[in-house]
Amino acid sequence: METYRFSENKIQHCDDRTGSVLAQFETRAQLPNSRQNLQSQLHRVCGVDLTKIPGIKEQAAQIIISEIGLDMSLWKTEKQFASFLGLCPNNLITRGKVFRRATRKVYNRAADTIRLCAQSLTHSKSALGAKYRRLRARLGAPKAIVAMAHHLARVVYRMLRYGENYVEKGIQHYEQKFRLQRIKWLKKEAKSLNLQLIALQ
Repeated sequence: METYRFSENKIQHCDDRTGSVLAQFETRAQLPNSRQNLQSQLHRVCGVDLTKIPGIKEQAAQIIISEIGLDMSLWKTEKQFASFLGLCPNNLITRGKVFRRATRKVYNRAADTIRLCAQSLTHSKSALGAKYRRLRARLGAPKAIVAMAHHLARVVYRMLRYGENYVEKGIQHYEQKFRLQRIKWLKKEAKSLNLQLIALQ
Protein backbone atom coordinates (compact mmCIF):
# COMPACT_ATOMS: atom_id res chain seq x y z
CA MET A 1 0.00 0.00 0.00
CA GLU A 2 2.86 2.36 0.78
CA THR A 3 4.43 1.62 -2.62
CA TYR A 4 1.09 2.23 -4.32
CA ARG A 5 0.61 5.56 -2.54
CA PHE A 6 4.19 6.57 -3.35
CA SER A 7 3.61 5.82 -7.04
CA GLU A 8 0.30 7.72 -7.02
CA ASN A 9 1.98 10.76 -5.49
CA LYS A 10 4.75 10.69 -8.11
CA ILE A 11 2.23 10.39 -10.95
CA GLN A 12 0.21 13.29 -9.54
CA HIS A 13 3.39 15.35 -9.21
CA CYS A 14 4.26 14.66 -12.87
CA ASP A 15 0.73 15.58 -13.94
CA ASP A 16 0.92 18.84 -12.00
CA ARG A 17 4.29 19.71 -13.55
CA THR A 18 2.95 18.88 -17.03
CA GLY A 19 -0.06 21.09 -16.43
CA SER A 20 2.10 23.99 -15.25
CA VAL A 21 4.32 23.72 -18.35
CA LEU A 22 1.33 23.57 -20.73
CA ALA A 23 -0.19 26.60 -19.00
CA GLN A 24 2.78 28.68 -20.20
CA PHE A 25 2.00 28.04 -23.88
CA GLU A 26 0.09 30.50 -26.02
CA THR A 27 -3.63 29.78 -26.35
CA ARG A 28 -4.48 28.81 -29.93
CA ALA A 29 -8.03 27.63 -29.33
CA GLN A 30 -10.57 29.13 -26.95
CA LEU A 31 -12.42 26.35 -25.17
CA PRO A 32 -15.52 26.61 -22.98
CA ASN A 33 -14.82 26.75 -19.27
CA SER A 34 -14.74 23.15 -18.22
CA ARG A 35 -12.58 20.75 -16.27
CA GLN A 36 -8.97 21.30 -17.35
CA ASN A 37 -7.65 17.86 -18.22
CA LEU A 38 -4.74 16.85 -20.45
CA GLN A 39 -6.91 16.59 -23.55
CA SER A 40 -8.34 20.09 -23.20
CA GLN A 41 -4.91 21.56 -22.41
CA LEU A 42 -3.39 19.98 -25.50
CA HIS A 43 -6.32 21.20 -27.59
CA ARG A 44 -5.82 24.72 -26.25
CA VAL A 45 -2.09 24.94 -27.03
CA CYS A 46 -2.27 23.09 -30.38
CA GLY A 47 -5.36 24.83 -31.69
CA VAL A 48 -6.73 21.44 -32.79
CA ASP A 49 -7.66 18.25 -30.98
CA LEU A 50 -5.19 15.55 -32.06
CA THR A 51 -7.07 12.97 -29.99
CA LYS A 52 -9.87 13.09 -32.58
CA ILE A 53 -7.57 11.07 -34.85
CA PRO A 54 -8.35 7.35 -34.37
CA GLY A 55 -5.50 5.64 -32.54
CA ILE A 56 -4.05 8.80 -30.95
CA LYS A 57 -4.86 9.21 -27.26
CA GLU A 58 -3.94 11.98 -24.83
CA GLN A 59 -0.58 10.53 -23.76
CA ALA A 60 0.42 9.82 -27.36
CA ALA A 61 -0.49 13.37 -28.43
CA GLN A 62 1.55 14.74 -25.54
CA ILE A 63 4.64 12.74 -26.53
CA ILE A 64 4.32 13.75 -30.19
CA ILE A 65 4.05 17.46 -29.31
CA SER A 66 6.92 17.28 -26.82
CA GLU A 67 9.16 15.83 -29.53
CA ILE A 68 8.23 17.85 -32.62
CA GLY A 69 6.97 21.09 -31.05
CA LEU A 70 4.21 23.27 -32.52
CA ASP A 71 6.06 25.09 -35.30
CA MET A 72 5.34 22.93 -38.34
CA SER A 73 6.82 25.52 -40.71
CA LEU A 74 10.15 23.80 -40.07
CA TRP A 75 8.99 21.27 -42.67
CA LYS A 76 7.73 22.70 -45.95
CA THR A 77 5.67 19.65 -46.89
CA GLU A 78 4.07 16.56 -45.39
CA LYS A 79 6.69 14.43 -47.14
CA GLN A 80 9.53 16.27 -45.42
CA PHE A 81 7.84 15.80 -42.05
CA ALA A 82 7.31 12.07 -42.66
CA SER A 83 10.94 11.77 -43.79
CA PHE A 84 12.09 13.50 -40.59
CA LEU A 85 10.22 10.84 -38.61
CA GLY A 86 11.77 8.05 -40.69
CA LEU A 87 8.42 6.94 -42.09
CA CYS A 88 9.32 7.35 -45.76
CA PRO A 89 10.95 4.73 -48.04
CA ASN A 90 14.72 4.90 -48.22
CA ASN A 91 15.34 2.42 -51.01
CA LEU A 92 18.85 1.50 -52.10
CA ILE A 93 18.84 1.93 -55.90
CA THR A 94 21.81 1.18 -58.16
CA ARG A 95 21.61 1.59 -61.92
CA GLY A 96 17.85 1.81 -61.77
CA LYS A 97 17.49 -1.43 -59.82
CA VAL A 98 16.14 -1.55 -56.25
CA PHE A 99 18.46 -3.67 -54.08
CA ARG A 100 16.89 -2.92 -50.71
CA ARG A 101 13.54 -1.53 -49.57
CA ALA A 102 13.43 -0.02 -46.09
CA THR A 103 12.72 3.13 -44.13
CA ARG A 104 15.45 5.39 -42.78
CA LYS A 105 16.86 4.47 -39.39
CA VAL A 106 15.61 7.28 -37.18
CA TYR A 107 15.48 7.16 -33.41
CA ASN A 108 12.62 9.45 -32.51
CA ARG A 109 10.07 9.05 -29.72
CA ALA A 110 7.41 10.76 -31.84
CA ALA A 111 7.90 8.23 -34.65
CA ASP A 112 7.81 5.30 -32.22
CA THR A 113 4.62 6.67 -30.67
CA ILE A 114 2.93 7.15 -34.05
CA ARG A 115 3.82 3.55 -34.97
CA LEU A 116 2.17 2.34 -31.76
CA CYS A 117 -0.88 4.47 -32.57
CA ALA A 118 -1.03 2.88 -36.03
CA GLN A 119 -0.84 -0.60 -34.52
CA SER A 120 -3.70 0.22 -32.14
CA LEU A 121 -6.02 0.64 -35.15
CA THR A 122 -6.44 -3.15 -35.34
CA HIS A 123 -9.93 -3.10 -33.83
CA SER A 124 -10.83 0.53 -34.58
CA LYS A 125 -14.28 1.02 -36.09
CA SER A 126 -13.11 3.93 -38.21
CA ALA A 127 -12.04 4.58 -41.78
CA LEU A 128 -8.40 4.44 -40.71
CA GLY A 129 -9.04 1.15 -38.92
CA ALA A 130 -10.56 -0.36 -42.07
CA LYS A 131 -7.62 0.86 -44.13
CA TYR A 132 -5.09 -0.61 -41.69
CA ARG A 133 -6.78 -4.01 -41.66
CA ARG A 134 -6.85 -4.09 -45.47
CA LEU A 135 -3.15 -3.16 -45.67
CA ARG A 136 -2.25 -5.75 -43.03
CA ALA A 137 -4.04 -8.49 -44.96
CA ARG A 138 -2.21 -7.53 -48.16
CA LEU A 139 1.25 -6.49 -46.92
CA GLY A 140 1.60 -8.06 -43.50
CA ALA A 141 1.58 -6.33 -40.11
CA PRO A 142 5.08 -4.69 -40.14
CA LYS A 143 4.62 -2.93 -43.50
CA ALA A 144 1.01 -2.03 -42.71
CA ILE A 145 2.08 -0.38 -39.43
CA VAL A 146 4.69 1.76 -41.21
CA ALA A 147 2.23 2.69 -43.97
CA MET A 148 -0.45 3.75 -41.49
CA ALA A 149 2.10 5.56 -39.31
CA HIS A 150 3.08 7.52 -42.43
CA HIS A 151 -0.60 8.36 -43.00
CA LEU A 152 -1.09 9.43 -39.38
CA ALA A 153 2.01 11.64 -39.54
CA ARG A 154 0.60 13.45 -42.58
CA VAL A 155 -2.72 14.00 -40.79
CA VAL A 156 -0.93 15.38 -37.71
CA TYR A 157 1.10 17.71 -39.94
CA ARG A 158 -1.97 19.08 -41.72
CA MET A 159 -3.84 19.63 -38.47
CA LEU A 160 -0.97 21.46 -36.75
CA ARG A 161 0.22 23.40 -39.82
CA TYR A 162 -3.12 24.54 -41.20
CA GLY A 163 -5.45 24.19 -38.22
CA GLU A 164 -7.56 21.56 -39.96
CA ASN A 165 -9.93 19.57 -37.76
CA TYR A 166 -10.06 15.81 -38.26
CA VAL A 167 -13.41 14.56 -39.51
CA GLU A 168 -14.13 10.85 -39.11
CA LYS A 169 -16.04 9.62 -42.17
CA GLY A 170 -16.58 6.05 -41.01
CA ILE A 171 -15.95 2.58 -42.40
CA GLN A 172 -18.73 2.77 -44.99
CA HIS A 173 -17.21 5.87 -46.57
CA TYR A 174 -13.82 4.17 -46.80
CA GLU A 175 -15.28 0.96 -48.25
CA GLN A 176 -17.20 2.95 -50.89
CA LYS A 177 -14.09 4.95 -51.79
CA PHE A 178 -12.02 1.75 -52.05
CA ARG A 179 -14.69 0.14 -54.26
CA LEU A 180 -14.68 3.11 -56.65
CA GLN A 181 -10.88 3.00 -56.82
CA ARG A 182 -10.98 -0.71 -57.65
CA ILE A 183 -13.58 -0.15 -60.38
CA LYS A 184 -11.46 2.62 -61.89
CA TRP A 185 -8.40 0.34 -61.87
CA LEU A 186 -10.33 -2.55 -63.42
CA LYS A 187 -11.65 -0.31 -66.20
CA LYS A 188 -8.12 0.85 -66.93
CA GLU A 189 -6.84 -2.74 -67.05
CA ALA A 190 -9.72 -3.81 -69.27
CA LYS A 191 -9.04 -0.94 -71.66
CA SER A 192 -5.35 -1.90 -71.89
CA LEU A 193 -6.48 -5.39 -72.99
CA ASN A 194 -8.97 -3.94 -75.50
CA LEU A 195 -11.87 -5.18 -73.38
CA GLN A 196 -14.90 -3.45 -71.88
CA LEU A 197 -15.97 -3.73 -68.27
CA ILE A 198 -19.75 -4.03 -67.88
CA ALA A 199 -21.40 -3.79 -64.45
CA LEU A 200 -24.07 -6.38 -63.56
CA GLN A 201 -27.53 -4.97 -63.01
